[in-house]
Amino acid sequence: MIRLEDVARAAGVSKSTASRALSRPDLVAAGTRERVQRLATEMGLSLNPAARALFTGRTGTIAMVVPSLTNPYFGPILAGAQRELSTAGGHSLISSAVDGDQEIELAGGLLGHADGVLLVAPRAPEDGLRELASRIPLAVIDRPVRGLPAFLADTPRGVGRLSEHLLGLGHRRIGYVGGPHGSSLDRLRVAAATRRVRTVGGRLDVVGSESPDLDTGLRLAARWPFTDEVTAVVAYSSYIALGLLIGLREQGVDVPGRMSVAAVDHLAAVGGDDGSDPLLTALRVPLEELGRAAAAALAAVPHAPPGVTRIGTDLVPGRSTGPPH
Repeated sequence: MIRLEDVARAAGVSKSTASRALSRPDLVAAGTRERVQRLATEMGLSLNPAARALFTGRTGTIAMVVPSLTNPYFGPILAGAQRELSTAGGHSLISSAVDGDQEIELAGGLLGHADGVLLVAPRAPEDGLRELASRIPLAVIDRPVRGLPAFLADTPRGVGRLSEHLLGLGHRRIGYVGGPHGSSLDRLRVAAATRRVRTVGGRLDVVGSESPDLDTGLRLAARWPFTDEVTAVVAYSSYIALGLLIGLREQGVDVPGRMSVAAVDHLAAVGGDDGSDPLLTALRVPLEELGRAAAAALAAVPHAPPGVTRIGTDLVPGRSTGPPH
């Protein structure tokens, strides 16, 4: 049976170098990496994850836990993380958790099966997350947690710019359709928008805890939750915003003449084939970049230190906003 030592000897390198060439090829010089990998293939060395874990202590697998597999916001994050892992020959396990308790349970059950866990928008208490991180390497996305590496799309600052855009058009009473109950990031977005609106003597009216889908926007348009003084609405999800836009126009409400509509993400921003002239004013959130950065930090040896990494957003003005009439 061919062993790692045999491949290392044939390649003229140490066992540790041969191990890195097979398990973390990005850490080894190209010539050495190619020689070790070629000899491992020719000599018939097994490279299955279980065998690799035996001689490296790492499985090459990162687990990713999201609140929902149907929410389109999480798809690009997962795709970016998977692409980052694949560049180093790694793999991912993806699952969803209905609440914070299940997040802890799923992640804790991966001890010995994954090198680390990436929690996207986790809902578990901070103490529980820190205790979990003492047992398995952990990183979080879309939630700052003291003592853990956290990666955030800087939507609070982006919402500040989005508010400035609406204020610049002349809006002074703005509605906000908020995210899931308990979302710390959504609280930061509301606070940022409120500060901006108050600088000109305006007001932000908040409706929260809405699901991110088209039907939510249609329902809100049919049962309008804001006063007549509101002339612009910002939704935390572009699918809600698109539902609002469709529903309001079906009822004869001029968008953007009577009501401007904007979104905190760019997922449903419909434009021309070349991406120009978008229908929906929104923030472009680099979700794939967010996933790649978090996965790279978690897969690194040693793992990323605690701290918050913020990735900026861009405002993309569209045809759904204009001056109030």
